Amino acid sequence: MHCSAAMTAFLIRSIIAALCLTLIVLPAQAIRETDSYDGNIFALYAGNGSLVPPAVTLADSLQAGRTSVIVYYLDDSRTSKAFSPAVSELQRLWGNSVDLLPLTTDALQGRAVSDRTDPAHYWHGIIPQVVVIDGDGKVLLDEEGQVPLEQINSAISQATGLPAPQGESMSLSFNELNTEVISR
Repeated sequence: MHCSAAMTAFLIRSIIAALCLTLIVLPAQAIRETDSYDGNIFALYAGNGSLVPPAVTLADSLQAGRTSVIVYYLDDSRTSKAFSPAVSELQRLWGNSVDLLPLTTDALQGRAVSDRTDPAHYWHGIIPQVVVIDGDGKVLLDEEGQVPLEQINSAISQATGLPAPQGESMSLSFNELNTEVISR
């Protein structure tokens, strides 16, 4: 009986040691160049988890007569991951002057569109997509793909009446995950 208890204790310690070693050697697998789900792309790849969820809805922004900047994206899209630093830079440049609405398209897919206050009304089915709507509800920019920051800034400037940042934008990579887009 003594031998059986010793064997059970040895087996339990061995299993616990194996589990601990397994947990230690499994690194995180966030990769910007894949269409894998890694978590919140703004926190991972732009260093700015405060972008989602948006502070206001499109309906609230339109009702208040504010400039709305909608960015459609998916967390498991390499093109959205690459574009996320530009969205973070828009927040830095324009702050509270616009309502920045990064919206994942998961909830928009396959549902009926109600009206112009519904984000699905503007979405084409391609990501990323940027839509700039002025305070009167007029669409000033509606582009798909890696839209240049200067083009977005120009539309926002037209919508708000504020001067667009001068100069070009550039990307700085800190590591294999984080990139920052800055305007100079």
